[in-house]
Order: sequence, then C-alpha cells, then structure tokens
Amino acid sequence: MRLHVLPYWRERPYLEIRRSDVIAISERLIAAGKSTNANRVQALISSIFSFAVDADLIEANPCFRLRKRAPERPRTRVLSEPEIRAFWYGIVLPPVSRAVGLALRLALLTGARVSEIAGTEVTEFERLDDIAQAGWRIPATRTKNRRGHFVPLSALARETVMEAVSISAAGPAVFQSPRGNHPIEGHTLSVAMQRFGQRTPELTWSTERPSPHDLRRTLATGLARLGVPAEDVSACLNHVRRDVTRVHYDVYDRAREKRVAFERWSQHIGALLAKACDRSAERVEGFNEAA
Repeated sequence: MRLHVLPYWRERPYLEIRRSDVIAISERLIAAGKSTNANRVQALISSIFSFAVDADLIEANPCFRLRKRAPERPRTRVLSEPEIRAFWYGIVLPPVSRAVGLALRLALLTGARVSEIAGTEVTEFERLDDIAQAGWRIPATRTKNRRGHFVPLSALARETVMEAVSISAAGPAVFQSPRGNHPIEGHTLSVAMQRFGQRTPELTWSTERPSPHDLRRTLATGLARLGVPAEDVSACLNHVRRDVTRVHYDVYDRAREKRVAFERWSQHIGALLAKACDRSAERVEGFNEAA
C-alpha cells in the first residue's frame, strides 16, 4: 500500500476509484519488471474494496472479475550448501545489523514467514531455559492462515532466539525498529537479503538472488531430503490440510513430530558449518606447514 498504491491514491476519494485506475497501477508495476508484485497489489486492492462492499460503503468492487494481468512463474530458488554456509556467517555482518541477521537466521531455521518473525514479541517464546522444551508460539492474529502456530525451537534456533532477545532494546518487540518503539517490518528483512547479495558477488546470488521466502523453501526442501514425512513438513510450515478429516476431526498439532524435524534440520545446518570450520583449519595447517 505504502509503496505502490498510496503515492497515487492517497488524496483520492475511494468512491472515485475506477477499474482503469487499478489497471494503471498493475501495468506500471509490470512495466517495471515487477509482475508478481502487480498481481499481489491487485489482490490487496480487491480485498480492500470487497470490505467496502460488505460495509455498504460502495456499490461494486472495481476489481470484480479483473484477471491477473501478469503471468507468474513459481519460484524454485533453494540455497545450496555453500550458500547456506556463506549466508549463516555473512548475514550478521555490516551493512546488515546483527539483529536483522539473526532474524534471517531464524527464518532459515524455522521456515517462519518474514511478517511473523518481524513482529515477534518476547512473550511468544516459552521455556527457553529448557533445550528440550523451548518453543515459539505464534498467535493466530499474526499468521497468514489465522491459525496459531507452535514452533518447537531446535538447538540452533534456541541459541539464535536467546541472542536476539539479549541484544533487543527495552520493549515487547524482539526485533525493534531503530526509528521508533515498534517492531521492524518484513520488508526490512527483504532489503537485508538484497544488501547481502550485493556484497557477495562470487555466489550465485549475483544471478538469482534469493529472497527471505526462499529460506522457507530451503528448509522445506531440506527436510524432505532428510527424510521427514511430507505431512510433518507441512506442519512445520503451518500449512493446513483442507480435507474433511483435518478440518472437522483431526486436531493433533504434531508438536512432537515438528520438534524432531526441526532438530534434524538444525543438526544438518550444524554439520555444514562444522565442515566449513574443518576446511578452514586444514587451509591454515597447510599454510603453516608450507611456511
């Protein structure tokens, strides 16, 4: 809204917005090479005007039956193992702040969405003193599907959370904006990923820079490769089955299975990082011998 709609409509009465105005915003984004954004902005505008129709503020939604104006190609970007190592060590270094870097590490470890991570409050974490029971309870008001989501914290995720909490400013938000007493926005994490990519041209980031959402896909793909059942992967991502059994009867939250899955992913990440340390030590040892 702030980036793509309000600059053009801020002073306009909503009753004057026409179908052609919506098309103009979409076409402007498509011309700028932001096809997916164009479709998302159109959907956002449509939902706002649907609310207005339901509230009897307008007679019709200008987006009614307006087809998406840009084709979308589903992203398949997944971080490779070398990229995971480079990301882990580099994302907490300038120009990205350590707090934002920790937030992005948490995205890789939990698969949570950037909006869920950005708005995290200290009170959402529980039993951080217990490595076997530590968890993050995301309230339904902050999830995309409006269903509360319990995220068991793996060893690495727990360490990440504890560090983030320890360096956070006074206030409820774990990741607080430097510009005021409020949490950062999900867009902050997207900008941080872009800045990191600009600083690491030697990686494949230079040709296809990943977004924070690609960290979520990396986790899902990694869990599948590690042999985690698809239903448990879906539970880790807070995806909801729509069949009759799940909707009306099966209320099991799969907390135990999610903890096993997240811990397996944590151990995999830890092994990748340890391998990188071993290689660094071998290079140093070889250099010393040569000297």
